[in-house]
Amino acid sequence: MKTALDTYGAGAGGTRNIAGNSALHLRLEGELAALHRKEAALVFSSCFVANDATLSTLCSSLPGCVIFSDKMNHASMIQGIRHSGARKHVFDHNDLGHLEQLLAQYPRSTPKLVAFESVYSMSGTVGRIPEICALARKYGAITFLDEVHAVGMYGPHGAGVAEHYDYAASLHTPAGQRIPGSVLDQVDIITGTLGKAFGIVGGYIAASSSLVDMIRSYAPGFIFTTSLPPPIAAGAVASIEYLSASQRERYLQQTHTRQLKGDLANAGIPVVPNPSHIVPVLVGDAESAKAASDMLLAKHNIYVQSINYPTVPVGEERLRITPSPGHDNYMRARLVSALDSVWNTLGLKRTVDWERLGGRCGVGEDRAFSELH
Repeated sequence: MKTALDTYGAGAGGTRNIAGNSALHLRLEGELAALHRKEAALVFSSCFVANDATLSTLCSSLPGCVIFSDKMNHASMIQGIRHSGARKHVFDHNDLGHLEQLLAQYPRSTPKLVAFESVYSMSGTVGRIPEICALARKYGAITFLDEVHAVGMYGPHGAGVAEHYDYAASLHTPAGQRIPGSVLDQVDIITGTLGKAFGIVGGYIAASSSLVDMIRSYAPGFIFTTSLPPPIAAGAVASIEYLSASQRERYLQQTHTRQLKGDLANAGIPVVPNPSHIVPVLVGDAESAKAASDMLLAKHNIYVQSINYPTVPVGEERLRITPSPGHDNYMRARLVSALDSVWNTLGLKRTVDWERLGGRCGVGEDRAFSELH
């Protein structure tokens, strides 16, 4: 980043189509395309902009397009769908039967797009990518997968959950080369962020060359905004190269997550069950969730964000914890002890209490139900 700063300066100087394009932007897009084994990639100022711009531009350009959106999709996808003006259907979260019922209402010739995520950030549930791709093929739909909360953290090279499904094949196939029949190959459009696991800022799409060129040519969210500063692009390239080669960070994060979930279960702290690295701790009340977050910071010097409506439904307010590769056993023990103290002080419901009430959002409910919802 320092070399890029000295070479190009701090800012991009304009939009990509005028003066804000550099060799570093092209290299970054090449790295992202290779990471996801797609023909091309396009970088945006954030993944919120990438989702909004891509969905609105693509679906408004397809006459009669119908969008099928998972109920728990991110606000950026919802906004892009609204801006497209296309007809939309919302299917119940991860409900393949409901999605197929909606898809079957339209002829195969009708342009369609299925929008969903790999890891849902507030629940930690994982999208049913292979099954949704199969339904999309059956009914002639484009697949749009948001991998924001998975890139860098899943798969042998950090390409996300879609890559993780074909771990061995992805591990032994040269970067950038298609793996026909793989889950990653079945997804038409992948979006991701440079601002979470990659530790920089920005968002992107990866898809076919023709689709990327169309978005580059027509999306206002790409055309009319200043491009990422070259030092940011350089930092992103370095981060992608490192995480593509290193397994250490992914191993440590998964290990710490598994250990933390086990420790919280032993302490009776109610964790919304899921298979991902996200640890949502159910509180069930907005005021109490805020109080718990404040108490963790004020008394224990631990920052954990409270999540309230409209991000989650009323009655499902929670604390969201995300273990990192840098956390250790001492930190984990401190966190569990602090949560136990806060739960006692505020009189918050523990897992057994939710079970007596019939359960909520997976806590104290049937395991198969909670995995889907």
